[in-house]
Amino acid sequence: MGSTYRVCVCFTRRFRVTEAEPPPDVKEAFKTYSEGGTQMTAEHLRRFLVEVQGEAGATIADAERLLEQILRKRHHIAKFTRRTLSLDDFHQFLFSIDLNPPIASQVHHDMSAPLSHYFIYTGHNSYLTGNQLSSACSDVPVIKALKRGVRVIELDIWPNSTKDDVHVLHGRTLTTPVELIKCLKSIKEHAFSASPYPVIITLEDHLTPDLQAKVAQMLTQTFGKMLFHPESELTEFPSPEDLKYRVLVSTKPPKEYLEAKSFKVNNSQKEKDSDEDLWGKELSSLVADQENDKSDNDKSDHNLDDEDNDDFDKSSHASEPPVYKQLIAIRAGKSKGGLKEALKIEIDKPRRISLTEQVLEKAAEVHGEDVVRFTQKNILRVYPKGTRFNSSNYKPQIGWMHGAQMVAFNMQGYGRALWLMHGMFRSNGECGFVKKPDFLMEWGPNNEVFNPKVELPVKKTLKVKVYMGDGWHLDFKQTHFDLYSPPDFYARVGIAGVPADEVMKKTKKKEDNWTPVWNEEFTFPLTVPELALLRIEVHEHDMSEKDDFAGQTCLPVSELREGIRAVPLCDHKGENYNSVRLLMRFEFVS
Repeated sequence: MGSTYRVCVCFTRRFRVTEAEPPPDVKEAFKTYSEGGTQMTAEHLRRFLVEVQGEAGATIADAERLLEQILRKRHHIAKFTRRTLSLDDFHQFLFSIDLNPPIASQVHHDMSAPLSHYFIYTGHNSYLTGNQLSSACSDVPVIKALKRGVRVIELDIWPNSTKDDVHVLHGRTLTTPVELIKCLKSIKEHAFSASPYPVIITLEDHLTPDLQAKVAQMLTQTFGKMLFHPESELTEFPSPEDLKYRVLVSTKPPKEYLEAKSFKVNNSQKEKDSDEDLWGKELSSLVADQENDKSDNDKSDHNLDDEDNDDFDKSSHASEPPVYKQLIAIRAGKSKGGLKEALKIEIDKPRRISLTEQVLEKAAEVHGEDVVRFTQKNILRVYPKGTRFNSSNYKPQIGWMHGAQMVAFNMQGYGRALWLMHGMFRSNGECGFVKKPDFLMEWGPNNEVFNPKVELPVKKTLKVKVYMGDGWHLDFKQTHFDLYSPPDFYARVGIAGVPADEVMKKTKKKEDNWTPVWNEEFTFPLTVPELALLRIEVHEHDMSEKDDFAGQTCLPVSELREGIRAVPLCDHKGENYNSVRLLMRFEFVS
């Protein structure tokens, strides 16, 4: 297969898209495990799986089944006389996303612990189709989020213009509303399309008691027995396993909306920018320029629980609807007083509190261990600051380091922060619940807990080798990257995690090649491997303009399968390309 590029009116350049030959490590592995022969048997393959790929339990039956799958996929024949692999068969197996993925696809964490023991895939303003100020509200992004495995859906509920029905919209903005009942019906229909584990609906309630009663009726009629509401107040959250195929409501009990007081963070210090990233600025093609006006548009930008500010007539709340209150499975706690008070642990009264990303940063600075302690039994939800009008996101690591279960993201805010969120929830079979590392749940002999500020010794070292990439010539037009020649690809590889572990490295660029071969190795010492994500990006070098984006993925380090693996790359929205992939090797050194 060849590609012709016009250099000028007078002449053209022709390049062949050649299939790259197996890297030296693949040839060496084939030679070693085929015992110097030209064919690899099932027993040879089994030994390779055990000794190189780290699949200790692989049996001869597993190897025979895999060998048959490889031959069927490669040669498209139903019956085989040959029961061995050639070098090309072996290479194509290693480069197959279906047969040799980098992480497992099954749920494998213990799912029987209370909800507070898990990171939970959480959306923010889940109904918005675009920016926070003027985009349409719809059930479409809610459906899309559920299909991706998101387990927490946020709906802001307001009276309609005639005050006789309930709309979902972003209050005090130009967003166009959608009916609540439409969103609820879509949640019911798609709740478990990607995962059997519970869906939590967080309601930001701006309703009068009669409309709250109407919402209670909508919830019970829409979800029926799917709706989980405890008979009495919970002393401990149930487990994801106990709540399979159930829907939970989380909001403040009606009275507490009236009593809640906002807590303002002292803003005398210069704000740390939670977007700072050693990988550089956000790719300009992904998000619109953020609005500069940060004056009064978000008066509660530094508030605790500020999304729950109520805008209705308080006198109308003289009586609260009992049914509505009984449907609240996860109670959002009121926030009287300061942060220290909000983080106070009440025995046998688990609750949820919400902090903006900025308040969490402040809390982490002053009360870091209190936050970790709070999240062992209670739920902490973190959400984007209000000046993210363009629906961008913040770096999620600070939330996870402190045990925050619900790190709420704008799922339509494409960019590096969202790629990290996608990466975390590729864990545990993409079921939307990831068991927190044990160290976030443990107490020391003197009641001490994990302190995210303390730099720890290196626990594990990850060695990553980037062999080659392929598939761009199938997924992109030949002039997508360069009008006059094939692309010049390079890869960036690094770690997102605790500050001590964060790093970014890159390969050399390979010129004029649709199938780049890098063969470069990188070493990453990790102090907290449990929270580390492997970040991978490919770019095309451009002499005259900004380098072009050519794919990305993030993979949870704790889930990586050792050995030589095929790594699928995604577009800027996090959707897998049809063909683009990298061949890489992962190895852990204690």
